[in-house]
Amino acid sequence: MVTSDQRRRQLAREKYERQQKRRVEARKKSRQRAAVIGAAAAVVIATLVGLIVGGVFDSEKDTKDTAADPSASATPPEPKQSPSPEMAIDQKGKYAFALKTSAGDITFAMDAAKTPQTVNSFKSLADKGYFDNTKCHRLTAGGIFVLQCGDPEGTGRGGPGYTIPDENLDSLGKPNEQGQVIYPAGTVAMANTGQPGSGGSQFFLVYKDSPLTPTYTPFGKIDAAGLKVLEEIAKAGTVDGGQDGAPKTEVKIEKGSVTQN
Repeated sequence: MVTSDQRRRQLAREKYERQQKRRVEARKKSRQRAAVIGAAAAVVIATLVGLIVGGVFDSEKDTKDTAADPSASATPPEPKQSPSPEMAIDQKGKYAFALKTSAGDITFAMDAAKTPQTVNSFKSLADKGYFDNTKCHRLTAGGIFVLQCGDPEGTGRGGPGYTIPDENLDSLGKPNEQGQVIYPAGTVAMANTGQPGSGGSQFFLVYKDSPLTPTYTPFGKIDAAGLKVLEEIAKAGTVDGGQDGAPKTEVKIEKGSVTQN
């Protein structure tokens, strides 16, 4: 038979055990809450780091990269400064820029009388091998239809360290109500940052008529064979299947040379 004293001790022990159990459960819940809060904080921190690294908070990058035309990332924000080349061409002459690429040869004619500064710059750069072993980094297939080349870095932000003035901007006719003109298939024009006189070494090859503001110096005309090569590159699309990105068919300029006709 259990005595009253034994019963009191039993009840006290059970009470103690219940208290200990509640303390253990409380500590467990506290640890769980801390883990949830820590995980949430980690997600927030990781998200913020990702946004910062990805440039979401970089207004300058956002402004440049959302432009749906050849101006986007045409030159670096702060290019290394180099002197522009002295005039060394026949300003009344006809020149040809021959691109020997991994996807086929593309040649276009240049008229120095209409674009002397542009032709002079391209000949100076080509004579130094500037375009050799560089990639055409951008293909667009929506709204405008161009292949963009001329960046030795392959990022869309490289350039020769100097800029050249815009030329021949009124040669494509009067702008429409949207302020655009048609850059016909076969046209070669300068890329820029969207600001006047900001062209460097990047240029774009038009494979299908493209409506653009007349702010990109048109300075070349692709021959029939070269246009076919360009059309085949465009037909393959971009690497990710989007309307603006690296071409799926790699276009590496093995040699770029300018000669006078």
